Amino acid sequence: MLHFSKKPGDKMRKIMPFILLSLLFLASCNPNSVIKEKLNQHKEVALMIKENVPEEFIPQDIKIVSVGDSLTQGVGDTTKRGGYVPYLEALLEKDKSINDALFDNFGIRGNRSDQLLKKLASSEVREAVKEADYVIVTIGGNDVMKVVRENFSNLNLKVFSAQRRIYEDNLHGALTAVRNENPNSKIILVGLYNPFFKWFADVREINVIIEEWNHASKNVLMEYPNTYFVEIADLFYDEGEEILHTDYFHPNDHGYELIANRIFDKINIEILEKPSAVPVTAENKENGN
Repeated sequence: MLHFSKKPGDKMRKIMPFILLSLLFLASCNPNSVIKEKLNQHKEVALMIKENVPEEFIPQDIKIVSVGDSLTQGVGDTTKRGGYVPYLEALLEKDKSINDALFDNFGIRGNRSDQLLKKLASSEVREAVKEADYVIVTIGGNDVMKVVRENFSNLNLKVFSAQRRIYEDNLHGALTAVRNENPNSKIILVGLYNPFFKWFADVREINVIIEEWNHASKNVLMEYPNTYFVEIADLFYDEGEEILHTDYFHPNDHGYELIANRIFDKINIEILEKPSAVPVTAENKENGN
């Protein structure tokens, strides 16, 4: 009887499927493979979560340009840190959506609206405005004071009305200048208050004049997008001398703190669109609160 020996290749072909099945079985039982697979799944999920996190949940740095008169410079502020600015900075940085509030302060004591226009035209301020998320303006108080000084012996509504129209034109120019440099910035104009009650307690028309100027400011702002008015006149009606510096014209430290609170409320409620801690009534809504 003849015996034919099997080729080595025939044995390998029979053994190979068994080896492959064994390797697959061992791999499925390997805890390291299971762990690696789970880790990869977690990584994929984590990446998906990071990619889908809305931008508003990530704290952002914001840049703020403060420009205007002595209220921006901080005259009457005993800390010499810039009036309302340090109080507003602290409030903003407590907000979870804000990482760091960076301020450029260009306030100059005595500046009127015509001088504000010149300041906004300077290269330094223009470059700052280009990068600003917010531009906060305090202006108009020295325009009113100019009328008082020039007509001290004959104060009447007519002379204030003439100067107010000049102020309105200058405010238009200021808003246009900011918009030309930065179409997307939020512009906040802080309203006027009556600091003259100590000097002119018997001149009731001063309150009317301040109201008219603030009303004119609001009308100008309505012509420009992303502009906001902050009412502060009532603070001085309510608090009186308690929030005035010793010159009875500028705010003291507490006065600046209250102004900062009003600006922050405006940013927090209307711009960042968060609910107010204090219910908004028809009365304080009309006042710009």
